[in-house]
Amino acid sequence: MRRTASPLSLILLGLGAFLLVLAPMLAWYVEPRAKRTPVDVDITTVFKGKGSYFDTEKIKTVHDKDLTITRQVRGDVADSEDSGRAVWDVSTSVDPDKSLPAADPHDSLQWTLERWVTDRKTNAPVHCCGEEPYFEGEAYLKFPFDVEKRSYTWWDNTLGATVPLTYRGTKKIQGYEGYRFTATVKPTKTGTRQVPGRMVGQPKKSQVIADEYYANHGIELVADQRTGRIIYAAIGPRKTLRAPGSEKDATVLLDSDRIAFTPATQKAQVKLADDDSSRLELVGETLPLGAGVLGGVLAVAGIVLVVRGRQDDGANGPGRRGGGAEPDSPNPETSPTALQSSTM
Repeated sequence: MRRTASPLSLILLGLGAFLLVLAPMLAWYVEPRAKRTPVDVDITTVFKGKGSYFDTEKIKTVHDKDLTITRQVRGDVADSEDSGRAVWDVSTSVDPDKSLPAADPHDSLQWTLERWVTDRKTNAPVHCCGEEPYFEGEAYLKFPFDVEKRSYTWWDNTLGATVPLTYRGTKKIQGYEGYRFTATVKPTKTGTRQVPGRMVGQPKKSQVIADEYYANHGIELVADQRTGRIIYAAIGPRKTLRAPGSEKDATVLLDSDRIAFTPATQKAQVKLADDDSSRLELVGETLPLGAGVLGGVLAVAGIVLVVRGRQDDGANGPGRRGGGAEPDSPNPETSPTALQSSTM
């Protein structure tokens, strides 16, 4: 009776082949599709620092005060699913201590409400779905996936334009390493505002259309390389008023050398980046490598068992099929069947 390959060898061979096919699928198909900007987000980041601001009650600029910037990002899941884009509503408030906690964002020193719409794969801006304001660039609330060691364009909403970010190496935030980028913004006119003349050095005029200027002492962003999530951010905003056509600041509305993520925000952002990065690494590297190695081992083991089974068949098969004479049996050359055949 002819032997066939054992069930174990076929199972090992089949499982090995499956894992060998699965490995590249994870790396080339599943992992790229896992790199999508999330839409069901609800994240609050807090910046703190010292600075100056224009106190409307005292009608003057006060200095060396605590300032807090609170930014809340909420994903519009319904609009995101309908459009296939990442639609985020972003609320940002700037407060001195006396307006915290703000029961109403309108009580803040400064408050803005924006809607950011981006391509979930590339992070490029998409101008749809009630986007406000119009924006451009490569980096905003996050960087693209797989951050590179190069310059990026960052959208500065106060400036209303992009700012070139320069790569400055790596930096550890709460023990977690990311890519560091920096930039500055020179004083730039961003608009006009009607104010009492005395605010811009023209007391004889009751109202003046003053020029608004904005600058930034320094922007520092540290991003997780794999996910593009910002794990640390620091800015140095300066907003001033100038008399029409003047080159000198007359009134400081807001000024701080540095307002940065609080330690609590840093830890929260690092945890989110680490979790997301670990999942992408698992799908894109660990599982494909493990599946490839294990699949190769199992496939080789299955092939070896199949080959050994066939070799055993070749060595023992003829005896089992009656090709050799049994002990004490008549010589086949003199058997009756043989004699009968020769005389027919």
